[in-house]
Amino acid sequence: MDQLLTIQEISRRSGVAASALRFYEERGLIKSQRSGAGHRRFPRAELRRIAFIVFAQRVGLSLEEIGAALAKLPAGRAPTGKDWSRLSSTWRSRIEERIAELERLKLGLTECIGCGCLSLGRCQFANPADRAARLGPGPRYWIGDRAPKG
Repeated sequence: MDQLLTIQEISRRSGVAASALRFYEERGLIKSQRSGAGHRRFPRAELRRIAFIVFAQRVGLSLEEIGAALAKLPAGRAPTGKDWSRLSSTWRSRIEERIAELERLKLGLTECIGCGCLSLGRCQFANPADRAARLGPGPRYWIGDRAPKG
């Protein structure tokens, strides 16, 4: 299945705008071949790299981190499932941390998060007189600290 896809075909299949694909290629994250007329042709296997880029960005990885990860994949052949597994295993803990952050965000939308605003009625009970400030700056309860006693 070494079929080459045009930029429109790979854009449509990946859901990524052609301009973003050109940008990824300029950054060395994906590769294309050129037709006789100079048009980009992408190996079908690049769809996996594009999907990895999109989801790695959603997890919060920078393009530099993504590029470093992709550079660990073998050159000259399409990566195997084992290659992808090895690559993704390095990001598991980061993904788990991100999931935990999102869970805290979801729960904290209507609760006191210890930020010092004291604008919710619950803040007067959870963070009286902004005691959370003793723990440091930012939304202390949101990042995992517990309310100080007394």
